[in-house]
Amino acid sequence: MTRQARRPPRLPLRLRPRPVPWEAQRPTWRDAQPARIADAVKAALTRPSGNWFVLGASDGIGVHRAFGRTVAGIEVVAWRDPAGRLMAGPGACPHLGAPLDRSPVHCGILRCRWHGLALDGAPFAGWEPFPAYDDGLLAWVRLDEAGGEQPLPEPVLPARPRTAGAVTAVHTVTGRCDPEDVIANRLDPWHGAWLHPYSFVDLTVAGTPSDGDGEGADGIAVEVSFKVAGRAVVPVTAHFTAPEPRTVVMRIVAGEGRGSVVETHATPLGPDDRGRPRTAVTEAVVATSRRPGFALARAAAPALRPLLRAGSRRLWRDDLAYAERRWELRSSGRFPG
Repeated sequence: MTRQARRPPRLPLRLRPRPVPWEAQRPTWRDAQPARIADAVKAALTRPSGNWFVLGASDGIGVHRAFGRTVAGIEVVAWRDPAGRLMAGPGACPHLGAPLDRSPVHCGILRCRWHGLALDGAPFAGWEPFPAYDDGLLAWVRLDEAGGEQPLPEPVLPARPRTAGAVTAVHTVTGRCDPEDVIANRLDPWHGAWLHPYSFVDLTVAGTPSDGDGEGADGIAVEVSFKVAGRAVVPVTAHFTAPEPRTVVMRIVAGEGRGSVVETHATPLGPDDRGRPRTAVTEAVVATSRRPGFALARAAAPALRPLLRAGSRRLWRDDLAYAERRWELRSSGRFPG
């Protein structure tokens, strides 16, 4: 019987023999070289996106009311037709510029609240729809003017477990930084056990693209334990990749939850009132397990989602501070390296 085919241990938890105090853990700053992280970010930025941007969670866009977001300085409105198909277009009414994100939707028709102009998603009076895509978990919009790349018919999507057999959660936060700063945060796994000691311990980067061979040859391989309580942890091996310039995917490749993914998508919004860039960070968790008892977790998904979102919110409280600080240093010319 191969190692992959063996049944998972009865319990995923392990007890750390001698917990290491936060201040006594091995420093990682020598490994987290600024040039090393910068090279990983540059490589991500060269990959095609096809001009696709994440709007938000799929279930955040319904059939009764429009959803609005400014993406790369462009007002976007989205809604669904009676069949549930995602529609998107400019967020200003072509009549007198009313904000369409506040419009009700009846039978797939979006109706402007100012004068009743109706839009069914087809071109009308200079209003041209944007290509939209629903991957079952996230809603995307294609903005060719903002992206400036060769358009692609669909977003560059990472492989993920079937959502029907997984526990999923989507959480969005907004920070004052560029998407590049968010991607840099995710491509620096060395900060994990230092910045997030409440979640991660015993973190070791096992391979990076610069190492040439092994698990990190096309990404970053990390051995880490998720902290549960006290000495109890869940050890896994995770693999970080950047399939396109505004996305980083963490995939568990060994250990409990093998195949589960956490996707981080950075969507530029536009400047705030002081001219600082704003970026929406949408994190999508798709958790799966081979354990027979995981069916209970799927059944309890509605109760688990708030817990998953709370965990994401806590992590991004610190990670956004990292990304915002990086932007501040870059914009003032004080960035190290």
